[in-house]
Amino acid sequence: MKKIHVVAIVLFVVLFDQLLKFYVKLNFELNTSHKVFGEWFQLYFVENPGMAYGWKFGGNWGKIALTVFRMGAVVFGVFYLGRIVRQKYHKGFIICASLVFAGALGNLIDSCFYGLIFDKGMLYNAGINDYSNYMGLANVSSHGYASFLHGNVVDMLHFPILKGTFPSWFPVWGGEDFEFFRPVFNIADAAISSGVIAILIFQKKFFPKNDADKTSELTETI
Repeated sequence: MKKIHVVAIVLFVVLFDQLLKFYVKLNFELNTSHKVFGEWFQLYFVENPGMAYGWKFGGNWGKIALTVFRMGAVVFGVFYLGRIVRQKYHKGFIICASLVFAGALGNLIDSCFYGLIFDKGMLYNAGINDYSNYMGLANVSSHGYASFLHGNVVDMLHFPILKGTFPSWFPVWGGEDFEFFRPVFNIADAAISSGVIAILIFQKKFFPKNDADKTSELTETI
């Protein structure tokens, strides 16, 4: 597999991811949804100051640490992708690694720049130790809502395929509502998850014993 193919995969994912994020950010009010295919597939606009699928930690400083970590991962990813292409790793593994890299880059763009280019976004409120929502539609503006590294990731893909209520006898969650699949995510998150899951499923195919031995010999030679 050639480097140009890796670049094409990364550009396709990042471009598709950013186009959808821009569309949702500029046309949806925060925490509103629009049906795409019935009830089971919706575009539900939320902003995520933390990790994939809405996970967050550490307040404002945690967000900065996460963004810096993403930057480091992206820089490492550039060199790692070049290495596995040069060493002719399995094509499937290179594709999966490209998807993971593209997803990390897509979310890094949000974290680094969205606070600078949009006039509205969720902001950290120290009084409640959480992020506050905003009202109305956001616009592209030279007066951003936050500084560099403080932008929020835009999520919108929601698949509430199954909804219901746990029976009263059910342990812990008895009587509570449930929804599958509850998390809201974006194309970048999907690319990362798909790449990692595929690597785990096909690892024996991607790393057969003979190739592993060759890789070990190559590493020792270097």
